[in-house]
Formats: sequence, C-alpha cells, structure tokens
Amino acid sequence: MTHMQVPLLKQIPSEAKIRGLIRRTVYGKNLKCPRCGYTGIKRSEDRYRCPRCRKPFNLLTGTWLAGTKLSYQKLWTLLWCWTQAIPILQTQKLCGMNEKTVSHWYREFRLHVPEIQGILHGQIQMDEAYFKGLALLMAKQIKSQKQLAFVVVPTTAVDKQLATQFLFQYVQPHSTLQTDGGGIYKQIHTRWPVIHKTDIHKKFEFGLTSEIEGLFGNLRTFIRRMYHHVRPEYLPEYISEFCTRFSSPEIFTSPATYLAKTLLPCSN
Repeated sequence: MTHMQVPLLKQIPSEAKIRGLIRRTVYGKNLKCPRCGYTGIKRSEDRYRCPRCRKPFNLLTGTWLAGTKLSYQKLWTLLWCWTQAIPILQTQKLCGMNEKTVSHWYREFRLHVPEIQGILHGQIQMDEAYFKGLALLMAKQIKSQKQLAFVVVPTTAVDKQLATQFLFQYVQPHSTLQTDGGGIYKQIHTRWPVIHKTDIHKKFEFGLTSEIEGLFGNLRTFIRRMYHHVRPEYLPEYISEFCTRFSSPEIFTSPATYLAKTLLPCSN
C-alpha cells in the first residue's frame, strides 16, 4: 500500500471528528466497556481500559471493523468512495492504494449492507436474468421507485417451482402480476392468487415489463462500472448491493448514514 495524503477531499472530516462520530454511533452518550458495561473508563491515547475487567479496547472493539489497521480518515475515505459508487480503479488513484486493498474493503462494505426486502403489492413487474451459472429472479412494485424483491439461485434455468416460491415469499395475494410470456409464468394465477398480465416480446410488446427490463440493464452497467473484473463467486453480493442501493438509497448518502445502519450500538 502506498502512502495516502489526507485529507484528500473536503468531504473527509478530521480524525477527531470521525472518532467522535463512531463513538456516538457505537456507544451513544456514555462510553462504557463493551465486555462488562462498566462506565468508569480510562483513556490512554487512542485506546481505553476498563478498571473493572482490566481489559483494553478501542472504539471499534466488538464491531465488524474491529482489528482494522487503517486510520479513521483512510477508512472514511474508502467508505466515502464506496457509498458514492466510485469505481475501484478510480478509488485506487484517489486513495493511493493498490487494487487488492480497495477490493478487500469494498467487499467488507457490501457484505455488511443491511438487506431490506418487503412484501410487494398492487401492480408488479417480474422477470428473470442469468449471470454465469446464476439466476436472478426479481420483481418491482410499480408506482413505487424503491420497492424491490429478489432472489439469486445457483441454476441456469428458473422453473415454475422457483417462480411460484418467489411469489409465496414476496408478492401479496390479489396483486396484479405483469410478466413476459415465458413458460414459467404460464397459469401462475392457479398456483398463487394474482391477476396475471403478459407481454409477448415476439410481438414487440414491452409495456408491461419495461421497468423491470430496464432495471436489469442498470444492474449489468453498475457491476461492470463499479467492479470491472467481475468474479462469478461475488455476483450474489454485487446484485444484493445494487438492489439495496436502489431500494434504500438513504443508507448510501454518506459514510455516517451507512455506519449508523451497520455498526451495532454497544448494548451492555
């Protein structure tokens, strides 16, 4: 890893401000030992020690960021790049880090994205897409820009059983389901109570599935742009990240909003 000059951007706070934000996110108003809950904590430089259990800790002890060797500013800069969907190669140049390091941290960030999926209702478009031995089944609630449901399965072909199981989990009964004319959707209303409408693409009918088709296109563009050399084993992670970015963009407003959702508060 090469040296990174910080602060690089006006968006990156000082070490002290970042430390204070993390402290409030994890501990709230009162700092306490993450092991025993004692509040009479003594500070020694950037570490703390509990007089009761006599064990040292820092602000990230007990969180998924525990053990990181990065400074708070370096960590914040990487997280800022990732939340703003800056591609890996651009982040390398901005942060002065090698591709392996940036890829490692981007993966850590996406692995801790909270997955938010609800039950869709009303008017819904549904379709499937395929990525190197994986199938993505996705549905989007129309008249809502954020409501998505999806599942990634290790198969090269989605069958009727998978499609029906998806409806069981994510589509409210008596919704209007709009699909293409694929065989997996034939007579689907007999397996789950929906009003089924279809586009026949061979007849150049696309109006009922245009939004979900466009979403698949945006997904492929996102993966190529953000991650460049796509590793098949990471495809489910990329898809999950994209869908959460789409359905819950408020999580990615800044590193602060992301950490507020992913760093669990100390509960002792």
